Amino acid sequence: MQPRMANVYKVAGRGYQALSAMEEFLHDSPASNDVLELVRLRVSQINGCSVCVDLHSHRASDAGETNERLWSVAAWRDTPFFTDRERAALALAEAVTRITDNPEGVPDDVWDTAARHFAPDALAALVMAIASVNAWNRVNVATGLVAGSFR
Repeated sequence: MQPRMANVYKVAGRGYQALSAMEEFLHDSPASNDVLELVRLRVSQINGCSVCVDLHSHRASDAGETNERLWSVAAWRDTPFFTDRERAALALAEAVTRITDNPEGVPDDVWDTAARHFAPDALAALVMAIASVNAWNRVNVATGLVAGSFR
C-alpha cells in the first residue's frame, strides 16, 4: 500500500493545525473521552478509514476499553455491552455521518435521545467530535494514508 501523497499533514500544515486545535478543544471538553473514542471508532468504520479505525481502537484500548466492546462497536445495536448513554452517542454519530441517508438530516428522535443523555455543552462537544473525525477520515481516505502510520 502506498499513500497518494508523501504526507498531506506536512503539505497542508495549517490545515493540520486547525484540525488539531479542534482535538485540543475536545480533549478539554465536558464530553467523556471513553464515549468520544467509541464514536470516533464507529464513524471511522462507517467511512472506511483504516488509519482512524486503527488509531482509535488503540487509543480506546490504551484507556482501558475492553476488546469485547471494541469488537462490537460496528454491531452496537445488537449487543448488551453498551450503556444507554453510549448508544445515544453512537446513534447520533451514525446519523450525522450518514446525514444524506435521511430526508430530515439527523432525525429528531435521535437528537432528542442524545439530548436526554448529554448536557448541552457535552452534546455540543459530541457533535464537534463527530464532525472532526469525519474530516480526518475524509482526508486520510482521499490521500490514501496507510493504517499504522500514526505510530
